[in-house]
Amino acid sequence: MSSIVCTPPVPTPDEPASELRDRARGALLGLAVGDALGAPAENMKPSEIRARWGRVTGYLTDRPAGTDDTEYAIFSGLLLARHGSALTSAHVEAAWHEWIADRAEGPFKGAGFSERGTLENLRRGLAAPISAQHRHAWSDGLAMRAAPFGVFAAGRPAEAARLVAVDGSVSHEGEGIYGGQAVAAGVAAAMAGAPPTAVVAAALAVIPDDSWTARSLRRAVSVAHRGERAVRTAVVIGGYPWTDLAPEAVALAFGAYAAADGDFRDAVLTAVNMGRDADTTAAVAGALAGATRGETSIPPEWGAAIGPARGSCLPSMAGRHVLEVAELLTAAAWGTTGPRSSPPAPPPTEPHPSAPPAPPTPTATEPPPPTPASLPTEPPSSAPTAPPTEPQPATPALRPAEPQPATPALRPAEPQPATPALRPAEPPPPAPVLPPSEAGGGRGRSRGFRGRSPLVAGCGEGFR
Repeated sequence: MSSIVCTPPVPTPDEPASELRDRARGALLGLAVGDALGAPAENMKPSEIRARWGRVTGYLTDRPAGTDDTEYAIFSGLLLARHGSALTSAHVEAAWHEWIADRAEGPFKGAGFSERGTLENLRRGLAAPISAQHRHAWSDGLAMRAAPFGVFAAGRPAEAARLVAVDGSVSHEGEGIYGGQAVAAGVAAAMAGAPPTAVVAAALAVIPDDSWTARSLRRAVSVAHRGERAVRTAVVIGGYPWTDLAPEAVALAFGAYAAADGDFRDAVLTAVNMGRDADTTAAVAGALAGATRGETSIPPEWGAAIGPARGSCLPSMAGRHVLEVAELLTAAAWGTTGPRSSPPAPPPTEPHPSAPPAPPTPTATEPPPPTPASLPTEPPSSAPTAPPTEPQPATPALRPAEPQPATPALRPAEPQPATPALRPAEPPPPAPVLPPSEAGGGRGRSRGFRGRSPLVAGCGEGFR
């Protein structure tokens, strides 16, 4: 497939901004709609779905709402809007602490297995990428929150893949990262108006050709013209209990999208009726189709049912709406509104380098309170420096001079005079100088041990 990749062109300034905005809103609203449609069918087989509802053709609950897929997508979207292309794993790790790990959790308790493993590691004090070393690092937890990166890097699949890998470094490894990259790149291509075949090709171009994710994706799209049964048969591992495998979920989503030729309604309903991790597969298919056809392609009654996040998984995201995130991302990427509008020139790159200047400003303001600057001067005058001087009052060194009044040298016959010579041999007096340094060294070693112990404990205990 990599030989037929057609990297979609970067949207040009003469392309209507309204069209990009419509695609951005379509991608994220499509994600939330797919999530809400698929949630009731999660972890079910197609036969079980048919036995209970027949063929799913719409919402199955009176109050449809997104699950962890929507709330984590909002979380990652807000983080990306804040940092743009300057996003680092340190930013992501800090956000996980600020908005999730260091707060009370909702009834959903942090979401799926990969999120649980990540939170446990972060709370142990482990940092990225060690925080991603748990038993479900291959899950579709990154893929479900990857669409915002494609929205931000519209027309730049490689950049979308790079940024989502930065985000995923805290929670995923290997196939888990590849699944997120495929989704982000696909959405980025669709945002530029690429047709479904080029969207699939763009997704395959950013992941290893021999990866499980790439192989599953190729199998899914190659039989997509034969319908959802063929897609499911080509991808699903029979008898395997976990449905959140990134290679499986991402392939099912792309297969549904390809089978529908990008049509939103057909793509999402195909994903839902295939079962397995239906909320995630439908969310990803919805994001791809929404970016391809825009917000106007989403049935109005479906879109209108999506309200602000309830915070059932991430209480910190309660009250935030996916469309709000879409607006923030388009503003951050294209400078149409908001603080990043000042440098509107080449949208993909220049607005983001402008983001770093923002952080410097707080640091620039910190120096003005020069009081801290005075603190560095205080240490020199501090008492600790005095102890080193105390040994200098080792005027007892004059005692070596005292031997000169060694008029008592008359006592040389007495062996005791030899003992004064022992005093010079008593360099132990300098030893008193050692206590201050020994004390400091002891504390340093103690801190070092405490700093390493969480790593040892974390690696030893693993995921529970």
